[in-house]
Amino acid sequence: MIMLEYLEIGDLILENGDRISNVKIAYNVYGDIKRAEKIIWVCHALTANSDAQTWWPDMIGDGEIFDTQKYAVVCANILGSCYGTTFEHAAKPLISIRDMVVAHQQLANYLNVKTIDLLCGGSLGGMQCLEWSIANPDLIKNLFLIATNCKHSSWGIAFNEAQRMALELGEKGIDAARAIAMLSYRHYKTYEYSQVDHIDAIDEFSAASYQRYQGEKLRKRFTPDAYYYLSKAMDTNNVARNRGSLEKALGGIKAQTLTIGIDSDILFPHQEQEYIARNIPGANFELITSKFGHDGFLLETDKIKTLLKTYFEFL
Repeated sequence: MIMLEYLEIGDLILENGDRISNVKIAYNVYGDIKRAEKIIWVCHALTANSDAQTWWPDMIGDGEIFDTQKYAVVCANILGSCYGTTFEHAAKPLISIRDMVVAHQQLANYLNVKTIDLLCGGSLGGMQCLEWSIANPDLIKNLFLIATNCKHSSWGIAFNEAQRMALELGEKGIDAARAIAMLSYRHYKTYEYSQVDHIDAIDEFSAASYQRYQGEKLRKRFTPDAYYYLSKAMDTNNVARNRGSLEKALGGIKAQTLTIGIDSDILFPHQEQEYIARNIPGANFELITSKFGHDGFLLETDKIKTLLKTYFEFL
């Protein structure tokens, strides 16, 4: 079992000028970081955590594509999450994607990481990867992005605001927020495939039970504050901010880049990943077919591994 580790970095000035204090970063390292052939850094998504092997088990481990016998795999719990990373503040500060990356940078310095051979992430994780690759282009050698964007869409922000409105309803507001989110994570075809009722059903439909189940499950493992922080952080995603334009910002990335889109993703349509690939020098784009919508970035690991092996020779 990989133990959760911590790094205390003291105070952190956020992008908007606010200060959070007594910041402690929780992180996991798989493999021997001092002897590893390569360093792989995974940035996690909204309700995930730094124990990346638990939510990407077919990707990370002995003999897997991110082989922990050869490579060191690092994943840090992000600012605002409720899975180990902590800070002190009198109110709810606005944490941005850039703030998360500043914390990652401090952890990388502490771990004496001079080169990240592969930086990868999906969804909110991909946002962090893009921001980091722009902020520190010489640090990142290879970049893998899936189901993400370089500027969060009005559609995505609207989904997030609807979830925050649900959070305001009280104790079980997080249940409703998660139910809203599930509609964006999946697809019409996903529900038609997985939530099937008897032809004579008149009540207690499978899809209704599924929504309530997902809401209750998240309430038991996540906090409303974390949901608020991270949905607001996702809204801040815009690599062009104070950099002139999206094209200029993406054009500064030096990493060999692969972006993957999912044909059924309604939250991050594949056109967003195509745009990223068009504007990063030498980047490649691939589209995978999935009935799982946005959640395909977690579930379609066989297809993902095939593409990774095609584009990154060391894997």
